Amino acid sequence: MGMREMQAMAYEHRSAPYLLLKSPPASGKSRALMYLALDKLRKQGLKKAIIAVPERSIGSSFKPTNLSEGGFAWDWHLEGRNNLCGAGDDLGKGKIQAFKRFLDSDDETLVCTHATLRFAVDEIADPSRFNDTVVGIDEFHHVSADEANVLGRVIDEIMQGSNAHIVAMTGSYFRGDGINILESEDEAQFETVTYTYYDQLNGYRHLKSIGIGYHFYEGVYFDALDNALDTTKKTIIHIPNVNSSESIGKHEEVDRILDQIGVVGERIGNANINRVTTNDGRDLLVANLVDDNKESRDATVDYLQNITSRDEMDIIIALGMAKEGFDWPWCEHVLTIGYRSSLTEVVQIVGRATRDVEGKRHAQFTNLIAMPDGADEDRKKAVNTLLKAITASLLMEQVLAPSIKFKPRSRIKLGENVPKGTRIIEDENKPVSNRCADILEGGVAEYIADITATPGAMKLMAGDENQGRLLREEDIKSVLRMREADLSDDEIDLLAQEIHLSLAAQATGGLIDGDDLPPDADVVGEKPPCDYTVDGQEETESYTDANSVPEPKLISRYELDSGETGSETYPSGRAGEKFLKVGSRFININNVNLDMISHINPFARGEEILSKHLTPDRLARVKDALTLPRNDVTEDEAVILLPRLKEFFKDKKRRPRHDANDPYEQRLAQVAQFVENYLKKKQAVS
Repeated sequence: MGMREMQAMAYEHRSAPYLLLKSPPASGKSRALMYLALDKLRKQGLKKAIIAVPERSIGSSFKPTNLSEGGFAWDWHLEGRNNLCGAGDDLGKGKIQAFKRFLDSDDETLVCTHATLRFAVDEIADPSRFNDTVVGIDEFHHVSADEANVLGRVIDEIMQGSNAHIVAMTGSYFRGDGINILESEDEAQFETVTYTYYDQLNGYRHLKSIGIGYHFYEGVYFDALDNALDTTKKTIIHIPNVNSSESIGKHEEVDRILDQIGVVGERIGNANINRVTTNDGRDLLVANLVDDNKESRDATVDYLQNITSRDEMDIIIALGMAKEGFDWPWCEHVLTIGYRSSLTEVVQIVGRATRDVEGKRHAQFTNLIAMPDGADEDRKKAVNTLLKAITASLLMEQVLAPSIKFKPRSRIKLGENVPKGTRIIEDENKPVSNRCADILEGGVAEYIADITATPGAMKLMAGDENQGRLLREEDIKSVLRMREADLSDDEIDLLAQEIHLSLAAQATGGLIDGDDLPPDADVVGEKPPCDYTVDGQEETESYTDANSVPEPKLISRYELDSGETGSETYPSGRAGEKFLKVGSRFININNVNLDMISHINPFARGEEILSKHLTPDRLARVKDALTLPRNDVTEDEAVILLPRLKEFFKDKKRRPRHDANDPYEQRLAQVAQFVENYLKKKQAVS
């Protein structure tokens, strides 16, 4: 019917009254919502469809579309009077009245902003007016269970006070503030469809890779802009937040960026778009979305919404716009200046470059960040900035890489095909709850996003490998308990182990296909019985009696390390199986005992990212700034201990270490840090 893979997956769940679609930017969520809404209007008895988007520029994604050209039964129609994403105040009386008129009319479809929906619901004050309506919420991460979140309250009122169907869509379900999107009892009502970046790239015809890069500058960012900006690439530049330390004034920044691109020439109509001639003679079209003038900005947005070819735009400079939902398919590079505290925002920004279009094989996200340096407190703030950016990078690596799929055995039906490399969870004797099973089957990337923002994870990213068990036993479980309060302790423990396995697979380079094992691979453990069909692979034993299924043998870490398992070494060529490499040996993922991998730092790659841009000395300073305890040395204490510090230098020929086993040496290290900071401040004053 003309659907892409993700859209077909969502359409299989079209009968669900509450559907949550978690899919990356550019994966086709807008059109998926059209398919779902039309089926509900034509076959499920609903009368109206209301689509709410976070900002007006995204409304164009829901313009009239001939879906029947691809074989679908109906086309998507939208009357001009029901497109409330045009010019005008989203909270104005005109749009609210148009919304109310739509509810009283025979019209079927309406598109508006989140703000218009919120105010319309407040003014109507009767959620039953939404009976027989499908409400689609684009960028659903704007909703929150927090009482102060107005959109969250509106969705709750519609769910509680009407028979409306809800289709929620987001490319980043987690929130940077750690607040749940929905209350657990509300979320449990939603059927979930999850589609990852990896799934998306596999289905693309043209775009085959996404790069994540961090560049660090000293001084002002303009000095590093030439190295970070390639004007031959279709680029969106996001300048720093006006309240950040990087900002020197948004209008001055735009002018300086334009000057670095080339010589500014003629303006295109009323829009804030100029021709800029580069030093090598190329003419570029550069759009300015930072300008405050409403008339020219509306004209610029209108121009960008109606681009139909690659040659109609080259570079867009933006501040708060051109992020989530903004559609410029030819964009291949997003250059973001200054740190972004929200993982959600980073994922949305990356999504601006991930549209699949002919001629674009690679998309790049570059974050230009201030180098951690300067006084101690400033440096700590900069390190925190840096690590949050790295957290986002690690998250993206996680969702871009093939993830481990999990399947509770209690959900394997007779004769069911199980995807290759699926880790079977043995729960026949005590089946897990439906919610736990949904999480296992739906993917754990969103939980990893929250986990990577915890203090324990950040310590690991700074290279503190001693925190490994703390991360698994405390950080992962605390996130799960916060997000999934209704799960049992056993289920929390199970999910924590499987998430840790996913992280460990990333840290060791991912899973290895059975066909790709070296000829002399040392595979630990017994081969579990194949009691289910694996995507067309030959069956060796059919799955007929659930009570007769043996549990696979789990190998303890002691057995693994000592080599006392008595296991045989299996040859390569085991199609359909996935293996994790631990040390020099390989383990079938269905045989992995989590004790085997507890010593792995799942965030080790954080140092790899750092080392690309930081010298070893600076890396050591980053680590110190993150892991050091608060320095409470007073000036009087420093004066008393300074002679002893000098003695230490003389005897040991080195500086005292903060991580020393001797508390006295640790204290001297703090004194040394205090003295250094004191001298820096004194030098700065003089």
